[in-house]
Amino acid sequence: MRILLANDDGYLAPGLHALYLGLQRLGEVTVVAPERNASAASNALTLNRPLTVQRADSGFLYVNGTPSDCVHIALTGLLDFRPDLVVSGINNGANLGDDTIYSGTVAAATEGFLFGLPALAVSLVHKGWACVDSAVEIAVQVAGRMLDEPADAPVLYNLNVPNLPREQVRGLHVTRLGKRHPSQPVVMQRNPRDEPVYWIGSAGDALDDQPGTDFHAIAQGCAALTPLQLDLTHYRLLEDCRKRFAGLGPA
Repeated sequence: MRILLANDDGYLAPGLHALYLGLQRLGEVTVVAPERNASAASNALTLNRPLTVQRADSGFLYVNGTPSDCVHIALTGLLDFRPDLVVSGINNGANLGDDTIYSGTVAAATEGFLFGLPALAVSLVHKGWACVDSAVEIAVQVAGRMLDEPADAPVLYNLNVPNLPREQVRGLHVTRLGKRHPSQPVVMQRNPRDEPVYWIGSAGDALDDQPGTDFHAIAQGCAALTPLQLDLTHYRLLEDCRKRFAGLGPA
């Protein structure tokens, strides 16, 4: 089996190296990761400049672009094979609920999914890499099941693992995405020229953390696995829109 591994924290991130070693139990692992931390890059592709690919001493390939760039160029010409699975992570921090919209980790997996490949995004809930081995073990189990029992169509999974020793993780729950409160207020500072500068505020607390959500599973000490889809169509509004906007546009 051949696995393409990416992330959004950059090719030097400890979570990437730990997951690389773990995934080698399943097959041949090729790493194509960003040169620098690209957290919250979402699904951005770099279209206004060329991208370069270099090889690190570790053998990892790194790209001066976004997480999506890494997977995109890997699948459209950089690699001379089509992987069986795309994995992204391990991220240094949670990707729960609304985080998935902004996450570069989820975006790298999503890019693989867009190319018709099964894909898995993996995140460790709290920053600092504590108990990263637990996330590796669970991610390898999930990836192994994805390879051994492939779905009928490509799938995209988002896995979050609590920072607990493996024996204290209380299983894996299949969940839906919860929802956060809006982020904290912007932080305004002044630069040396006395001009205002602004930092995006930290993520808000959980708003929807009911049983069945990823937030609830993590709070219970469980890993959370959420199947994701990309169809953003609001189907319940289709008929209302047809009526509301009937007759508009060119005659």
